[in-house]
Amino acid sequence: MRYIHSVETIEIPEGVKIHIKSRNVTVEGPRGKLHKDLSHLSVNFSQPKPNTVAIELHHGSRKGVASLRTVRTIINNLIIGVTKGYKYKMRYVYAHFPINVNAEKDNETGLFNVEIRNFVGQKIVFNVVMHPGVEVEISKAQKDELILTGNSLENVSQSAADIQQICKIRNKDIRKFLDGIYVSEKGHVVEDN
Repeated sequence: MRYIHSVETIEIPEGVKIHIKSRNVTVEGPRGKLHKDLSHLSVNFSQPKPNTVAIELHHGSRKGVASLRTVRTIINNLIIGVTKGYKYKMRYVYAHFPINVNAEKDNETGLFNVEIRNFVGQKIVFNVVMHPGVEVEISKAQKDELILTGNSLENVSQSAADIQQICKIRNKDIRKFLDGIYVSEKGHVVEDN
Protein backbone atom coordinates (compact mmCIF):
# COMPACT_ATOMS: atom_id res chain seq x y z
CA MET A 1 0.00 0.00 0.00
CA ARG A 2 1.21 3.48 -0.86
CA TYR A 3 0.57 6.53 1.30
CA ILE A 4 -0.20 9.42 -1.05
CA HIS A 5 1.05 12.25 1.17
CA SER A 6 2.58 12.05 4.67
CA VAL A 7 3.77 14.98 6.79
CA GLU A 8 5.57 15.30 10.15
CA THR A 9 6.18 18.73 11.74
CA ILE A 10 8.70 20.01 14.29
CA GLU A 11 8.41 23.16 16.39
CA ILE A 12 11.66 25.13 16.60
CA PRO A 13 12.22 26.74 20.03
CA GLU A 14 13.52 30.30 20.46
CA GLY A 15 17.27 30.78 20.12
CA VAL A 16 17.66 27.81 17.76
CA LYS A 17 18.41 28.17 14.04
CA ILE A 18 17.95 25.32 11.57
CA HIS A 19 19.56 25.40 8.13
CA ILE A 20 18.69 22.65 5.64
CA LYS A 21 20.38 22.42 2.25
CA SER A 22 20.09 19.31 0.05
CA ARG A 23 19.01 17.21 3.07
CA ASN A 24 22.04 18.25 5.15
CA VAL A 25 20.66 19.55 8.44
CA THR A 26 22.61 22.04 10.56
CA VAL A 27 21.19 23.09 13.93
CA GLU A 28 22.68 26.03 15.82
CA GLY A 29 21.82 26.92 19.42
CA PRO A 30 23.19 28.33 22.67
CA ARG A 31 25.39 25.26 23.36
CA GLY A 32 26.92 25.03 19.89
CA LYS A 33 26.36 23.67 16.40
CA LEU A 34 25.42 20.14 15.24
CA HIS A 35 25.29 18.70 11.72
CA LYS A 36 23.53 15.61 10.34
CA ASP A 37 23.61 14.25 6.79
CA LEU A 38 20.20 12.85 5.78
CA SER A 39 20.84 12.76 2.03
CA HIS A 40 20.24 8.99 1.87
CA LEU A 41 16.52 9.47 2.73
CA SER A 42 14.05 10.61 0.08
CA VAL A 43 12.13 13.17 2.11
CA ASN A 44 11.35 16.85 1.41
CA PHE A 45 11.81 19.67 3.90
CA SER A 46 9.71 22.82 3.93
CA GLN A 47 8.96 25.71 6.28
CA PRO A 48 5.19 26.43 6.37
CA LYS A 49 5.52 28.83 9.36
CA PRO A 50 8.55 30.76 10.68
CA ASN A 51 9.22 28.39 13.66
CA THR A 52 8.10 25.12 12.07
CA VAL A 53 9.85 22.61 9.85
CA ALA A 54 7.68 20.17 7.87
CA ILE A 55 9.06 16.85 6.60
CA GLU A 56 7.05 15.50 3.66
CA LEU A 57 6.91 12.30 1.66
CA HIS A 58 4.80 11.70 -1.46
CA HIS A 59 3.74 8.19 -2.55
CA GLY A 60 5.73 6.55 0.23
CA SER A 61 5.67 2.94 1.34
CA ARG A 62 5.21 1.93 4.96
CA LYS A 63 8.99 2.01 5.53
CA GLY A 64 9.20 5.45 3.93
CA VAL A 65 6.53 6.81 6.29
CA ALA A 66 8.45 5.26 9.23
CA SER A 67 11.59 7.09 8.05
CA LEU A 68 9.65 10.38 8.36
CA ARG A 69 9.24 9.82 12.10
CA THR A 70 12.89 8.83 12.33
CA VAL A 71 13.98 12.08 10.65
CA ARG A 72 11.70 14.08 13.00
CA THR A 73 13.24 12.35 16.04
CA ILE A 74 16.81 12.90 14.78
CA ILE A 75 16.19 16.64 14.27
CA ASN A 76 14.46 16.85 17.67
CA ASN A 77 17.52 15.20 19.29
CA LEU A 78 19.76 17.79 17.58
CA ILE A 79 17.57 20.61 18.93
CA ILE A 80 17.69 19.20 22.49
CA GLY A 81 21.48 18.75 22.11
CA VAL A 82 22.14 22.41 21.24
CA THR A 83 19.76 23.71 23.96
CA LYS A 84 20.12 21.30 26.92
CA GLY A 85 22.92 18.86 26.02
CA TYR A 86 23.16 15.22 27.09
CA LYS A 87 24.66 13.71 30.24
CA TYR A 88 25.23 10.00 30.91
CA LYS A 89 26.38 8.73 34.30
CA MET A 90 28.17 5.38 34.45
CA ARG A 91 28.91 3.35 37.60
CA TYR A 92 31.68 0.79 38.13
CA VAL A 93 30.41 -2.56 39.43
CA TYR A 94 32.91 -4.99 40.97
CA ALA A 95 32.80 -7.79 43.52
CA HIS A 96 36.46 -8.19 44.44
CA PHE A 97 38.98 -6.35 42.27
CA PRO A 98 38.39 -2.56 42.32
CA ILE A 99 38.28 -1.04 38.83
CA ASN A 100 40.60 1.95 38.28
CA VAL A 101 39.56 4.48 35.63
CA ASN A 102 41.52 7.49 34.35
CA ALA A 103 40.18 10.02 31.84
CA GLU A 104 42.62 12.29 30.01
CA LYS A 105 42.34 14.58 27.00
CA ASP A 106 44.71 13.88 24.13
CA ASN A 107 46.40 17.15 23.10
CA GLU A 108 46.96 16.10 19.46
CA THR A 109 43.45 14.89 18.60
CA GLY A 110 41.50 16.86 21.24
CA LEU A 111 39.51 13.72 22.13
CA PHE A 112 39.18 12.21 25.60
CA ASN A 113 40.79 8.83 26.29
CA VAL A 114 39.38 6.58 29.04
CA GLU A 115 41.86 4.10 30.55
CA ILE A 116 40.47 1.13 32.51
CA ARG A 117 42.84 -0.84 34.74
CA ASN A 118 42.51 -3.89 37.03
CA PHE A 119 39.24 -5.05 35.49
CA VAL A 120 38.56 -8.47 37.12
CA GLY A 121 42.23 -8.41 38.22
CA GLN A 122 43.58 -8.41 34.65
CA LYS A 123 46.92 -6.85 33.86
CA ILE A 124 45.59 -5.62 30.50
CA VAL A 125 44.89 -1.87 30.25
CA PHE A 126 41.75 -1.12 28.23
CA ASN A 127 41.74 2.15 26.27
CA VAL A 128 38.56 3.71 24.88
CA VAL A 129 38.75 6.84 22.70
CA MET A 130 35.63 8.98 23.04
CA HIS A 131 33.77 10.31 20.03
CA PRO A 132 34.20 13.99 19.01
CA GLY A 133 32.42 16.47 21.29
CA VAL A 134 32.19 14.08 24.28
CA GLU A 135 33.74 15.20 27.57
CA VAL A 136 34.49 12.77 30.38
CA GLU A 137 35.00 13.50 34.06
CA ILE A 138 35.30 11.30 37.12
CA SER A 139 32.58 12.25 39.61
CA LYS A 140 33.71 13.98 42.80
CA ALA A 141 30.30 13.69 44.52
CA GLN A 142 29.82 9.93 43.98
CA LYS A 143 32.40 7.15 44.39
CA ASP A 144 33.03 4.92 41.35
CA GLU A 145 31.16 7.11 38.86
CA LEU A 146 32.04 8.42 35.41
CA ILE A 147 30.15 11.33 33.79
CA LEU A 148 29.95 11.71 29.99
CA THR A 149 28.59 14.98 28.61
CA GLY A 150 28.14 16.37 25.12
CA ASN A 151 25.74 17.93 22.63
CA SER A 152 25.32 14.99 20.25
CA LEU A 153 23.14 12.16 21.60
CA GLU A 154 24.67 9.72 19.13
CA ASN A 155 28.26 10.47 20.18
CA VAL A 156 27.55 10.46 23.95
CA SER A 157 25.54 7.23 23.88
CA GLN A 158 27.99 5.47 21.54
CA SER A 159 30.92 6.44 23.80
CA ALA A 160 29.05 5.02 26.81
CA ALA A 161 28.34 1.84 24.84
CA ASP A 162 32.04 1.52 23.89
CA ILE A 163 33.04 1.74 27.56
CA GLN A 164 30.41 -0.79 28.59
CA GLN A 165 31.32 -3.25 25.83
CA ILE A 166 35.06 -3.20 26.48
CA CYS A 167 34.33 -4.24 30.10
CA LYS A 168 32.57 -7.44 29.09
CA ILE A 169 33.13 -10.67 31.00
CA ARG A 170 34.37 -13.41 28.68
CA ASN A 171 34.55 -17.17 29.27
CA LYS A 172 32.68 -16.94 32.59
CA ASP A 173 29.08 -17.23 33.71
CA ILE A 174 27.72 -13.67 33.27
CA ARG A 175 24.94 -14.35 35.81
CA LYS A 176 27.58 -14.75 38.51
CA PHE A 177 30.24 -12.27 37.31
CA LEU A 178 28.40 -8.95 37.09
CA ASP A 179 31.55 -6.82 37.00
CA GLY A 180 31.68 -3.96 34.51
CA ILE A 181 30.91 -0.30 33.92
CA TYR A 182 27.22 0.33 33.27
CA VAL A 183 25.05 3.38 32.45
CA SER A 184 23.18 4.26 35.65
CA GLU A 185 21.49 7.53 34.70
CA LYS A 186 20.63 9.49 31.56
CA GLY A 187 19.75 13.18 31.60
CA HIS A 188 20.52 16.65 30.34
CA VAL A 189 23.42 18.98 31.18
CA VAL A 190 21.03 21.94 31.57
CA GLU A 191 18.27 20.69 33.89
CA ASP A 192 14.66 21.89 33.63
CA ASN A 193 13.27 24.00 36.47
